[in-house]
Amino acid sequence: MRMATNEPTPKDAITLKVIIESTNEWFQFLLSKWKIIVLAGIIGAILGIGYSFIKKPLYTAALTFAIEDDKSGGSGGVLSLASQFGISLGSSGGSIFEGTNLIELFKSRTMVEQALMKPVFYEGDTISLAEMYIKNNKWREKWDKKPKFAKIQFIQGTKRKYFTRVHDSILGEIYADLSKKSLYVGQKDKKVSIITMEVTSANELFSKFFCENLAREVGQFYVTTKSKKARTNMEILSRQTDSIRQELDGAIKGLASANDNTFNLNPALNVRKVPSVQKQVDVQANTAILTELVKQTELAKVTLRRETPLIQVLDRPILPLKTEKIGKLKGLILGGFLASFLVGFGLIIKKYYL
Repeated sequence: MRMATNEPTPKDAITLKVIIESTNEWFQFLLSKWKIIVLAGIIGAILGIGYSFIKKPLYTAALTFAIEDDKSGGSGGVLSLASQFGISLGSSGGSIFEGTNLIELFKSRTMVEQALMKPVFYEGDTISLAEMYIKNNKWREKWDKKPKFAKIQFIQGTKRKYFTRVHDSILGEIYADLSKKSLYVGQKDKKVSIITMEVTSANELFSKFFCENLAREVGQFYVTTKSKKARTNMEILSRQTDSIRQELDGAIKGLASANDNTFNLNPALNVRKVPSVQKQVDVQANTAILTELVKQTELAKVTLRRETPLIQVLDRPILPLKTEKIGKLKGLILGGFLASFLVGFGLIIKKYYL
């Protein structure tokens, strides 16, 4: 019997030989062009160093926070007591802004625009963040030649209803740039319910200001929206309570007046007692209604506290911010390597096709 061997077949040997010869041929070709490749590497290294001088550093402002939305915490005793009497405190404000929806809320144009219209103190003046962005990018220097842009201003606190189409187009461009290049919101660790927001720009103060203002705007909107139903219910109950209290006060005064009119009245004249009896009924009815409304109002206050989420900021951006820049050595190495690789690849393509 012949034993099976692992020796390569003639076809395999020829293929391996061709590969080795082909690789050696390309290597010898590139070696013959070493002067061109080295020269390209030197030029690339110089360009890389130049780029490291020209490229502005990027500053990243990071803010982390957690949201506590525990419906059972804090008021458990009152809720338990209310449930024993068959009283429902209402349902949750919904989950419209939970999870990924909350993250998308940070990236929404409405929230970004509201943050951009907030005032900041920059270079000795109080301006909006939108004006700060325009100044940093030197847009006004380009607008001097365009009449429709020359007088455009973004005054802090201006309501959106006062914006023109030109304002909208500029804000749209700022929003597109920030949402695509500068803004990151997400959970870096899926196992931990902590959300991280990062703003990266070429201006350290803008990164910090915009990060803080956007977090503040989203936080206020989130809390208001989550507790809107409970707050509306409490306000309605408060108005009804005040109204019934006024009615009860009037009924008490009317009862006292009716009793004064029937003082020492002849017992045979019962018809004269009718107004007093009517006022007594009004007092009793209004007292019962007021008692129930006061109870419901207090429970509504508990519900409002239960439905209002707590946003706990863990870390805020602190100057100096994290800086990302290309060092001279890094620029030299990357520029030289990239230029050499591209020139070598170009020479191979030229030889192969031409």
